[in-house]
Amino acid sequence: MDVFLKIFSGIINGAIAVFNYSWWIILPVFLFLIAWDLWMVYIRTKYVKSIERAIFEIKIPKEILKTPKAMEAVFNTMIGIYSFGLSSVETYLAGKVERWVSFEIVGHAGGVRFYVQTPSEFKNLVESAIYAQYPAAEINKVEDYVNSLPPVLTDKTYDLWGTELILVKENYLPIKTYQFFEEIQDEKRLDPLAAIIETMSNLKNDEWIGIQVLISPTGELNGNMWQKEGYDKIEEMAGRKTAKNGKDSEFMAWVRNVAMAPAEYPVWPGEKKPEAPTLRFLHPAEQDMVKGIANKISKIGFETIVRFIYVDSAKSFTSANVSATMGAFNQFRSNDMNALKPDKRTVTLRNTWFAKLVPIYKKLFIFSRKRRLFESYRTRRFGKHKRVRPEKFSVLSTEELATIYHFPAIMIESPNLIRLGAKKGGPPTELPVE
Repeated sequence: MDVFLKIFSGIINGAIAVFNYSWWIILPVFLFLIAWDLWMVYIRTKYVKSIERAIFEIKIPKEILKTPKAMEAVFNTMIGIYSFGLSSVETYLAGKVERWVSFEIVGHAGGVRFYVQTPSEFKNLVESAIYAQYPAAEINKVEDYVNSLPPVLTDKTYDLWGTELILVKENYLPIKTYQFFEEIQDEKRLDPLAAIIETMSNLKNDEWIGIQVLISPTGELNGNMWQKEGYDKIEEMAGRKTAKNGKDSEFMAWVRNVAMAPAEYPVWPGEKKPEAPTLRFLHPAEQDMVKGIANKISKIGFETIVRFIYVDSAKSFTSANVSATMGAFNQFRSNDMNALKPDKRTVTLRNTWFAKLVPIYKKLFIFSRKRRLFESYRTRRFGKHKRVRPEKFSVLSTEELATIYHFPAIMIESPNLIRLGAKKGGPPTELPVE
């Protein structure tokens, strides 16, 4: 024990001695990194707040015979919000970030409604994309519905449960999409949104469910790491992946040879010819995985935040609707590939062992997280606006997005689903005028 304390004391004293001799280098670098981080937060937050945004309610037609593939075409058009790459001046001096659009489903006692919140400059893009696939729909600019809720969540009046949903596995692995639910015959076709719409249709006066799907382009035109990882995975599963010949191969070989010198004879790059790759036989599950990966990486991808909150009166708050909604998201789970799960950094209720031992910590921690998530929902916050978006976002393809958010087909007969009775039309072009 004394030997351990002496070694530990020697390490501490050595670290202090090094700091005493080099603090004039370390301290300025440390302060610069803090100042730089604060600067990026400031300019990015200022830029995001300067973006003029508008919210539109989409009144869907009474009869929709189209499948979610029509909504996939809408999401394909959303690549038009991509900036085609921000310059260093725009990124580090102006604080610009890739902009985003929020597609939302909101349910309360008044019915189930669909919204889109977008930067005002993309109004025509959003309208034309939706009208092209749903010409009978109606899009109206409205007041933000979140204004009907208190600006700050109070624990005594309202209670909230919510989270952000992220992918369980790598971005290149797909979730179960709408094609799994489709059938040739209409009476056998299933709508993946049916369970969520039904839950929203049974809400009482004080209950309120909101789902946001925020999307921001990943920059497909410049190539993406998630797509490259998908290609590599396919090559690996097929047995065609070969060893990488990087510049550091000789250095890594030297490290390996030094470490393994007592056990085996050193081998240097070039001394041993690599074996020719052999093709593997894939069993049916692996074949489906390869097809799923290939299908996803062939489509446009968006950095995505799926945000879900349930608000109710604090006196009558129940988790029944939470379980029903989260269960509905579970239908997108594919055990062989990917699924959506609550992000533990955002979920509002975590009964950890420490929270059970210290009740005051549980109360303060959970309440703080609720307020933060509620504020993120109100402002449609996308990330922390730090540096060049260091957060890792889930990437969903247009097919996956269309599965989570689309206009319900005629088979969903919920009475509280707000549909358009008759579309407004202009006068005939041949109408004579004086």
